[in-house]
Amino acid sequence: MSDALLSTREHGILTLTLNRPAARNALDQALVEELTRALQALPEDESVRVVVLTGAGQGFCAGADLKTTNVTGGMEAGMDAGNALIRALSSAPQPCIAAIRGGAVGYGASLALACDFLVMAEGAYLNQKFVKIGLMPDGGSTWFVPHAIGLHRALELALLGDDLPAARAVELGLATRAVAEQELEPTVRALAERLAAGPPLAMAAIKQGLRCAASGTLEQALEYEKRAQLQLFGSQDVIEGVLAWMQRRSPAFRGR
Repeated sequence: MSDALLSTREHGILTLTLNRPAARNALDQALVEELTRALQALPEDESVRVVVLTGAGQGFCAGADLKTTNVTGGMEAGMDAGNALIRALSSAPQPCIAAIRGGAVGYGASLALACDFLVMAEGAYLNQKFVKIGLMPDGGSTWFVPHAIGLHRALELALLGDDLPAARAVELGLATRAVAEQELEPTVRALAERLAAGPPLAMAAIKQGLRCAASGTLEQALEYEKRAQLQLFGSQDVIEGVLAWMQRRSPAFRGR
């Protein structure tokens, strides 16, 4: 990986750090492609149980790097690349945690919202600033936000483009937790470790089921639950989980 994307692995936790602090971790084409490749490899990487996405310095991600964006041509290819990144992140079988310090702005907010957990430092904020430069939200925000908080609140955020502080983001249901600045890393670490100890097959099924159900029918949800549950019943993890419960010990899930 390049210096713009840092990657560390420890005890099943993969931490991906956007490392362009001088640009508030804005995404240029190279960083988008590199992050997408890292995320697209996750379905085949059984060593990774949890993904933590964060930014270096005092900001999570300032969105697309407009200084390097060709606004007179190549925009469609750039948007296709950005959409591929969101698809790879939202469809990853592993739980994904956005650890947010400072601003998650524009496409950076979309990147955070594509994660399964958003843990925000008290001074952090989300902002869909697109309208302030004559654009509309992208990166899936027109889907993520109204599904989480309803149409009218989503319209308020998108049409005004104001900062959404961490505590308010939690209150609305867009973020999972707001913690003191000094508690961000230990909180994310504890959450990641708890998830890493969980059953990978079940977690992947839960993620897919809930995300599909958000835009599907009850009948489709029931059918998915049936198929996925029958597959899980045949796994070694279920046997281990039941034995651990009977023996009053912590289970050791292996994703088998």
